[in-house]
Amino acid sequence: MNPVLEAQLSHRSIRQYTDKAIDESLLHQLIQGAQGAASSSFIQAYSLVQVSNPDTRNKIATLAGGQKWVESAAEFLVICADLTRVEYCSVKQGLGTLEGQAEHFLAATVDAALMAQNLMLAAESEGLGAVFIGGIRNDPQQVTELLSLPKQVYPVFGLCLGWPDAEPDLKPRLPVEVILHKEEYDQSRCKADVDTYDEQMQAYYESRESNTRVSNWSEQTAAAVQLKKREHLLSFLHSQGFNKK
Repeated sequence: MNPVLEAQLSHRSIRQYTDKAIDESLLHQLIQGAQGAASSSFIQAYSLVQVSNPDTRNKIATLAGGQKWVESAAEFLVICADLTRVEYCSVKQGLGTLEGQAEHFLAATVDAALMAQNLMLAAESEGLGAVFIGGIRNDPQQVTELLSLPKQVYPVFGLCLGWPDAEPDLKPRLPVEVILHKEEYDQSRCKADVDTYDEQMQAYYESRESNTRVSNWSEQTAAAVQLKKREHLLSFLHSQGFNKK
């Protein structure tokens, strides 16, 4: 197996880190590698905020629901969808300011996510551990104020990076046959696919070496979306200049 596939297939979210720092030159190399990700029309609509101040990290960890690894990771980056440079280009070329189109929001968000995934993979290829922090969207307004984010920028998620001090069990993903549809989407498979995967995930949760529990995928997934709606997000995005049209 080639090393890229091996790294992808062995991904684990790491939340425990040693005290070892990440060399600044290595971090910059990882970010450069991440920039090799595809970008919609090459607009590169993303920015990173490197947060080192302990007080700021503590506040973000609290806002994210008490995720202490935000404080303990060697590096904590906030991944932002950023249309400020794109808007300047538009004005410079005589095409006016951006108007909050949903298409531009999607393009910037996808750009940021692709770059961030590339960054995580690059970090893992160097032996680092990482975990994304979607919890910063619990209160994106406060995160925006803490980081002085301007209009046309919003925090999509955070990223903890550090040298692993734990090796969690590998979670089984949905089988390829479940997510791969041929020619047309086959909705009739949904119930059987989820029920079978629930059994697999329940066995995983009960057998792993630490943090065992009685649960399954549908229970976790339903709670993740129905108990975490973050209904404040649309008005926040509007206030930052996104998704108005």
